[in-house]
Amino acid sequence: MLALPLSALAAEPMATAAATPAVGSGVAGQLTQLVFGLLLVLGLIFFLAWLLRRVQQAGPAGKGQVIELIGSRALGPRDRLMLVQVGNEQILLGLSPGTITALHVLKEPVPVPSTSEKATPDFAQQLLKILGKDQKDTK
Repeated sequence: MLALPLSALAAEPMATAAATPAVGSGVAGQLTQLVFGLLLVLGLIFFLAWLLRRVQQAGPAGKGQVIELIGSRALGPRDRLMLVQVGNEQILLGLSPGTITALHVLKEPVPVPSTSEKATPDFAQQLLKILGKDQKDTK
């Protein structure tokens, strides 16, 4: 029979216990760490989006602008026409990749509709109009 020293027999169960991690606390700890890391990253994304909006709003005010975009129309996937107002003049610009060309300077400015006016009525009003009913009939 092979005789092992007493210290070697006592150390063997401890080495086995140390080699296998505790399943309950290790997985729960890792899961908690993963959730907190995910929340931290999401919080950082929302904070940076908020900060970007604040920086863009802090830029030059729209009322103090000298150049104002009146309208835009796409002509193709990469070409478009833009009507801009510079002071009292309106200029029609052609935009294509890498170039901006002044096509025409308008002698009389195009009237610009006010943004406070509704361009189209509400959906409910349009639906009632299509169905042939007045708003008074719905009450």
